[in-house]
Amino acid sequence: MVTNTTLEVWPIPAFDDNYIWCIHDGLSALVVDPGDALQVLSYLREKSLLLTGILITHHHADHTGGILQLLVAFGDLNIPVYGPASENIPGRTIPLLEGGSIDIAAPKISFEVLEVPGHTLGHIAYFAPLTRLNALIDRPMLFCGDTLFASGCGRLFEGTPTQMHQSLQKFSKLPAETLVYCTHEYTLSNLRFALEVEPNNPDLLVWKKEAEALRFIGKPTVPTSIAQELRVNPFMRCDQDAVRQAAEKASGQALKSGAHVLAVIRAWKDRF
Repeated sequence: MVTNTTLEVWPIPAFDDNYIWCIHDGLSALVVDPGDALQVLSYLREKSLLLTGILITHHHADHTGGILQLLVAFGDLNIPVYGPASENIPGRTIPLLEGGSIDIAAPKISFEVLEVPGHTLGHIAYFAPLTRLNALIDRPMLFCGDTLFASGCGRLFEGTPTQMHQSLQKFSKLPAETLVYCTHEYTLSNLRFALEVEPNNPDLLVWKKEAEALRFIGKPTVPTSIAQELRVNPFMRCDQDAVRQAAEKASGQALKSGAHVLAVIRAWKDRF
């Protein structure tokens, strides 16, 4: 369980390694990327929660597959479904673009919309800053879908390395204490690769032990934080000498930019 003052953010497990995030105040709930409606409905019933909104980050089925079934289950409530304007999201009612915002009454929370292409071209993220409208949280929150993972990033199914680099740079400028809620439990796999890139990173070595201990007892390794990712995530560290040098050794050529470094280590990770 993750409690942020009076809002609870709970990871509902789905499929092999997905997390469907449920944000609630004990009465009303939002869900983020509900690929599996049955898991969501079971949790809502267990906690006696009323679904009041659905947030979607991108169009992949493991993030959208439960939308229509949830709308049928709560058919008389006209539940809003927020999602990227440039992607085909069945059931989406409110299209979102960069710079947009969402003010939700129950549970009371406000989000800013960030466009973060790379994994898909229209991928968006939801950032809840510390503002007057977000009096129920004590740390900023980022729901980033499949763009950023704990110690990793999403595959480039549609976007380019430059787009992914720019998206991750956008995240790097968020407050360091921001909690990062990604949607897959990929951490141990990501850490194995991160240690190939930076075998002498002391923060990575500590985090690997902590993450393994969490998974041993069946607990999620997320959320992490922006500060943590800047210490241990090679895709967020493409400007660091150790990461650049590892990428240059892997590619056999000098790399002139962070986007070039990301391109090399993402392709390396895909083969890992």
